[in-house]
This record gives sequence, structure tokens and C-alpha cells, in this order.
Amino acid sequence: MISAPRTVACFGEIVMRVSVPQGELPLQSARFDAHVGGAEANVAVALAALGRRTAMISAVPGGPIGDGVLGELRRHGVDVAPVRRPTGRMGLYYYLPGGPMRPGEVIYDRAGSAFVETRPRDWDWDRLLDGVGWLHVSGVTPALGPDSAAATLEAVTRARAARIGVSFDGNWRGRLWERWQPDPSAILQPIVAQATLLFGNHRDAGLLLGREFSGDGEDRRREAALALLDHFPTLEYVASTAREILGADAHQLTARIDTRDDRGASDPILVTPVIDRVGTGDAFAAGVLDGLWEGKDLAGAARHGLALSALKHGLHGDLAPFPRSTVENASSLTRDISR
Repeated sequence: MISAPRTVACFGEIVMRVSVPQGELPLQSARFDAHVGGAEANVAVALAALGRRTAMISAVPGGPIGDGVLGELRRHGVDVAPVRRPTGRMGLYYYLPGGPMRPGEVIYDRAGSAFVETRPRDWDWDRLLDGVGWLHVSGVTPALGPDSAAATLEAVTRARAARIGVSFDGNWRGRLWERWQPDPSAILQPIVAQATLLFGNHRDAGLLLGREFSGDGEDRRREAALALLDHFPTLEYVASTAREILGADAHQLTARIDTRDDRGASDPILVTPVIDRVGTGDAFAAGVLDGLWEGKDLAGAARHGLALSALKHGLHGDLAPFPRSTVENASSLTRDISR
């Protein structure tokens, strides 16, 4: 069991998502929808909505766009005082929703952003980690470039040395890695080596460990989790989801948490209609962390994370600002349905 931290810090780039309206191609009409997001910011918002004290460590440009982005996080209860405000541009990504016979697509526009241009020496980790009990990072940040990768490694290394818990979400982003690094595992392995909890499935394990996992279903997921736990001695938990796409707006999801000596899993749940998949993995991560800090057993924490992820599927945008009562109710409903 892991103890509930007084403050959770999330380190990564806050981005603006620019979405094409559902059922349209880019510029089919003179409209884009804008949302604040980013893997780590999504976790910070979800945990804050559950009543956790959260802080965002990031960099956004000075000026009205950055002000608006931080105002959105602040509105959801996230402490944005640690966010740097250099000159520069906002990191963006364009989201093109899918339709019949075509999947959704993400196009990144993050090169040269205020966060990416921040050098490792600019992060004052003694100050930023003061009073923090848990640090959450993801694989998106090191994928942005060598400076962001170096900053992520220093952040988790300093956190581990200070006895701060660390969670790492794989969040594989091949399009970002291919711009600069042909061997991402060499960058990711020392980062994961500092983590207490890893969010990732057998594919993430394969990328990190350079091997494939045999079998199917639960056996393969257990094999992958044990391989990760064996390779990284500091890891205590591996949490993952599995998704079966039954139709464009109907997905079946399961979740599990593995330790060296135990495992806990949810039964499958049907999520329909699927309004927006973006951010659902971050919602799962927040729910699992909150569930473990609440003292739930492995299956209970997996259901808690799955409930928050399922709720996010029905909400436009990246964020999942659902209060505890809503998540607990959804968790009980998934348990009843699974029976």
C-alpha cells in the first residue's frame, strides 16, 4: 500500500488542443474548437477534482494565451504557481475526429514551444519538489527532445532521492520520438528505473525491454507486468487497461493492477457512446492513483481508475474534472454490471 501524499506534482507540457468539429474535415467550416490539455495536466486536473492537492510544473508563454491556459487549470483547483512564464509560443496539437472507415488523427505542432525550449538548468528542482509527496510524469515529455528528456530524468532522480513517490505513464508517441531519437528505450529505461508505479501494457513493456510477449489476454498482460517488475526493482505496481473496439462508438474495457505477488482486475465494461477518447488513459492513471491512496485493494483501485476513464469517454476535451461522488457511483455501477 502506498501512502496518500499531501501534494501531487505533475511535470510536463501543457498544450492547447485544436479540434476539427465532429463530422467535418479541416477547414470545412470556419471553426476550430480549443481545449486545454496535456497528459500530465490531465492527471493534475482529475486528481484536483477528486479533492487531491495538485501542482503543475511546466512552462507556458507569457501573454494572454498562457494566461487563459493557466486560468483553466486554476479553475479546476490546480496550483499553477510553479509554472514558468518565458517568452515563446504555446505547444499545440490538432485533433481530427474519425468517422466511418477512418480513424481519428493527431497532428503535433510542439517544436520550439516555450516548454520545449526550456533548458534542464532552468528547472529549480529543490524549490519545485519542496513539500511534494508524489511526482507524476509520462513518456510524452522525454519524447519532445533531448532537453525535455534530460529534465524528466533529473526530476524523477531527484524525487526518488528525496523519497518522493514517482508514477510514470508510458504514453507512447512514435511521431514525436521519430523526429530525434531512433532508440527511445535507452532514454526511457533510466526514467522508469526511478518509478514506483508504471502505467503501461504489454506493448509498452515490449518497447522498454526489447522483447515480445507470448500468449494472449490476461496471461500475456501478467507476463509483461512481471517482466517489468523484474527488470526495474524500484517498481511496485504496473497498471494497465485493455480495449476491444466493438464499433465506432462502443468499446469494451478492462483494467488491472499487478504487483510481484498479487494482481487485481476489473470485469469487462461496455462504454457507449464514445464521445471523445483523448485523455481517457490519463483519467485512468488519476483514478488508480487516487484509489490506491484511498486504501482500496488492487481490484478496487483498478475499477476506480476504469470508472474515471469510462466517464471521460463521454466528455469532449482532454480533461476529466469529475467529483469523487460521481466516480464512486460509476465504480459501483461497473461492479454491479460486471456481476
